[in-house]
Amino acid sequence: MPDQSLSQVRTPDAPAAEPGSTAARGGVSRRALLGTAGATGLVLGAAGGAAGYAAAPAQATPLTSVGAGRAMFHGKHQPGITEGLQACGHLIAFDLAAGAGRKEAAALLRRWSATAERLMAGEPAPHDDTGVARDAGPSSLTVTFGFGHSFFTRTGLEKQRPAALDPLPDFSSDRLDKARSDGDLWVQIGADDALVAFHALRAIQKDAGSAARVRWQMNGFNRTPGATARPMTARNLMGQLDGTGNPKPADADFDQRVFVPATGEPAWMANGSYAVVRRIRMLLDDWEKLSLTAQEQVIGRRKADGAPLSGGDETTSMDLEKTDAGGGYAVPLNAHARITRPDRNGGAAMLRRPFSYHDGIDADGTPDAGLLFVCWQADPVRGFIPVQRKLDRGDALSPFIRHEASGLFAVPGGAAKGEYVGQRLLEG
Repeated sequence: MPDQSLSQVRTPDAPAAEPGSTAARGGVSRRALLGTAGATGLVLGAAGGAAGYAAAPAQATPLTSVGAGRAMFHGKHQPGITEGLQACGHLIAFDLAAGAGRKEAAALLRRWSATAERLMAGEPAPHDDTGVARDAGPSSLTVTFGFGHSFFTRTGLEKQRPAALDPLPDFSSDRLDKARSDGDLWVQIGADDALVAFHALRAIQKDAGSAARVRWQMNGFNRTPGATARPMTARNLMGQLDGTGNPKPADADFDQRVFVPATGEPAWMANGSYAVVRRIRMLLDDWEKLSLTAQEQVIGRRKADGAPLSGGDETTSMDLEKTDAGGGYAVPLNAHARITRPDRNGGAAMLRRPFSYHDGIDADGTPDAGLLFVCWQADPVRGFIPVQRKLDRGDALSPFIRHEASGLFAVPGGAAKGEYVGQRLLEG
């Protein structure tokens, strides 16, 4: 789990309530009633699951505004990449059905895009809506689509397959379940309400019809907006502030690191990005046996506030040369935060946007829990791969995690109004 990552600050000014919502009708919802009652005690803060990359802290986001958040489907980039971390997420991969090819794939992406546009606006699905999300607003729903390596063979588009989509190399820490890895098509769904997220998942699955079948599906979560008194970096299931060095949109090279340039190759990937998806199981029983000091030595940061062990606060630059009272490095040589620094990996950086997961307790009492790692970069050869290779050679965190599933997907740029995602590939 590379340290060079953090979640993003969500926009503080939520749009007005959608027509037909409880707020628009002048009624008082149970959520609003609870939010009002809580306000008499302490401030219900903003985006608790997100850390700010904005220049100034976000304003407080009361719980009553959670449903009003809305992301736009159409744009230069697909949604679900630079937006703030959402409370609920679903990752799902599909394989095209036997006999389905380019024509069927184009029709499917057209259906999916129409459905995603409506649901992200807080509207019912175009047909056979289940009513699961009725009464809720958009809740910052995003739906993102990508293509796997095998998609291009299935559709006869091998010549359009990007070199950056070549399979990831093997890593010594991999214990990959092939049945839960890869796939022809990949969909990422995120929202701040669990019913809204499930509603979108069900609509996307139904839209697949006979054109594609589910290969694998994973569910995740983050802290709910409003759960903390101020915006702060999200914590993972190890209790650590997870990521304090993500590229920031204000950085001069942000787009260069995260998105394929408009003049990039292949042309259909202009303004797109590459998503590396890894299911990383955390060996929590072993981790929780460590003392607080030992955990901080593994990560290289204080658990309480994310500050580097070399001193300062969370945003203080790490002093890799500073020594402790015993003459050793304050930040150990194999500390996760030291190893993953971009300046220790040829400048390699990625935009990380993960979800935690918990899929129950194994028969031996071990929790099946960890991180649905999703990172974005203009080219995984310059982003994920060099960092993971470095981690593979001696990261102190490695004994406490296990990579159990993996995927790499080409995520094209956003669809213009009247277009569907992937249209330039499938109709080019």
